Amino acid sequence: MDYDSLLDRAHDDLPDRPGEGGSRLNVPTPEGETDGAFTRLTNLGGIADALSRDPEHLHSAIQRELGTNGQYEEGRGRYNGSFSIADFEAAIDAYTEEFVTCSECGLPDTRLVTEDGVQMLRCTACGAFRPVQKTRKTSAKKQPTLEQGKTYQVEITGTGRKGDGVANRGKYTIFVPGAQEGQVVDAYIENISGDLAFARLA
Repeated sequence: MDYDSLLDRAHDDLPDRPGEGGSRLNVPTPEGETDGAFTRLTNLGGIADALSRDPEHLHSAIQRELGTNGQYEEGRGRYNGSFSIADFEAAIDAYTEEFVTCSECGLPDTRLVTEDGVQMLRCTACGAFRPVQKTRKTSAKKQPTLEQGKTYQVEITGTGRKGDGVANRGKYTIFVPGAQEGQVVDAYIENISGDLAFARLA
């Protein structure tokens, strides 16, 4: 066997170097369903399992990325507002970059640990470690606000359980009686409670 053949054989026997061959993650495609003023991520638990992370931790991060509130229950996430599969994919990608992927070798072989009160991402593949970011740049964006007694032009994107039109503005879910899905209407804000707003057609 000549030198080149021996070299090729030795190279084939070597383990992959960190980052070679891309990520080994196989994350399920998000599965969403709309329910009036809410959107559910029905396979959140499966996605968390694929990332080897706590589903409630992932749920909290998705809320932050989407700029909304919600609930986690039995492997499913529910979020106030209307969101697309692309919205969920972007939020999960951001979570993976922040809390899963090693910034040195690019592999997902990491653990989240807390050291001296600081949450750290430690890589079991290359030994690198770093603190996780507390706040992503996306969360620094100024969210649109609502003020009681003012009128806003909104698009009706859903229908509430009582038949009211539902719109979203930033973190707020706005209920507009008499408005139909697909319409763009002027909504006069009569009352705001947390991230829910109740309006009438102006």
